[in-house]
Amino acid sequence: MSNQKLLRHIEAEQLKPTVPNILVGDIVRVGILIQEGNKERIQPYEGTVISKHNAGINTTINVRRIFQGIGVERILLIYSPRIATIEVIRHSKVRKAKLYYLRNRVGKATRLKQRF
Repeated sequence: MSNQKLLRHIEAEQLKPTVPNILVGDIVRVGILIQEGNKERIQPYEGTVISKHNAGINTTINVRRIFQGIGVERILLIYSPRIATIEVIRHSKVRKAKLYYLRNRVGKATRLKQRF
């Protein structure tokens, strides 16, 4: 077996089977495991997926939300053990692969049309 095939075989075992199909423009709620002292809890993080980077086990999504009037973005590794749950709340109709233009918009201008 070549190195590439061996690497893909090892990565395939680590992929979570429960990850939903996430597309750019979706509004997602991600449950992130937070460790405080010796306790662990799940903190929800909800926002719009403005970009997605497909790379097998290293697939990431960039989630943006407005918190207290300030835009906050997090890059989340989908298959990370720190990610407990991913739930797609709403699909949106978009025509671009990266929605970086939402960074310059405020309030109602950031709304996206819902896709059913």
